[in-house]
Amino acid sequence: MSITKNYFGTLPNGTKIDIFTLTNSKNISVDIINFGGIIVSILVPDKDGKIADVALGYIQLDKYIENDGYIGALIGRHANRIEDARFELNGKVYELAKNDGRNHLHGGKIGLHNVVWKAKTSNQDGIAKLILTHTSPDGEENYPGKLDVKVEYTLSEENELKIDYTAVSDKDTVVNLTNHAYFNLSGHNSGDVLKHQIYINANEFTPVNDECIPTGEIRSVKDTVMDFTKMKGFADGLNSEDEQIANGKGYDHNWVLNTKGNINEVATELYDPESGRVMQVFTTKPGIQFYSGNFLSEKLIGKENAVYKKRSGLCLETQYFPNAMKHKNFPSPVLKANQEYHHITIYKFTNK
Repeated sequence: MSITKNYFGTLPNGTKIDIFTLTNSKNISVDIINFGGIIVSILVPDKDGKIADVALGYIQLDKYIENDGYIGALIGRHANRIEDARFELNGKVYELAKNDGRNHLHGGKIGLHNVVWKAKTSNQDGIAKLILTHTSPDGEENYPGKLDVKVEYTLSEENELKIDYTAVSDKDTVVNLTNHAYFNLSGHNSGDVLKHQIYINANEFTPVNDECIPTGEIRSVKDTVMDFTKMKGFADGLNSEDEQIANGKGYDHNWVLNTKGNINEVATELYDPESGRVMQVFTTKPGIQFYSGNFLSEKLIGKENAVYKKRSGLCLETQYFPNAMKHKNFPSPVLKANQEYHHITIYKFTNK
């Protein structure tokens, strides 16, 4: 195992940004920058040993500054959507930025995706680790509490990219952290992901309205295009006339995981039949957002001049359910003062 640091770019204010490369002995490596905690690339072999980069991304820092698609970034304070850009906590209403129509998305304009994280590296007992820390001040984006966040990225010899999230606030607040990497197991520059197959270990999902806001209902996936309890393709579902597909402009929904926080049980598995690459997702979170890249635009020119069109990649974002502050039947994202928020997500890469 090894970890290296190199210069990546300079922000307009003169701050220099570094790129960190985690590498194991099996030809797998991950590049991460300390701006936004962004995953820039993930290099993994296919069934024949051919290496490809399976994460969408850029080599230019300025494109991450403009990162409308949140490509590769850490997301917070609250991932996903909050209806009407407001929530009530301890009898007080907090008004947030309306950056998704009338709603609040991914922590607002000053989210964790566009701040400079303090970075340090560790390489002990054969484990290479990147440790990122950041303090979001009390009242930033009108969230209550000074929030100290730590995110650790680890790459193992078992080809597992582990993301370990910790946060502590000095006031009661809401916290829901995730990562917004876009995956294409054929390679980031290979076109769309419509031949991929997916398994989601969930018997239920949270339906959304036409603004992609969960309604509060928890609905069975049985006999719907949301049923991925067995590995299958999802392209047919995208072409269906299902109301949920229409509301999300494709898949942009939260599934209620059967794993119930068990990090040792597969939450989701993604498979690319052409390359043989497999990515398994393990998490302590109660939900996962499968987003089929519905709003990627041809204006996005990525690494190697790849054009990232609609559905060039997909996201599997582990999370508390979106809009949970409006629906008390959802797991709560409330973090009490001086208590610890702690969740782990693992992306494991194999072949078959």
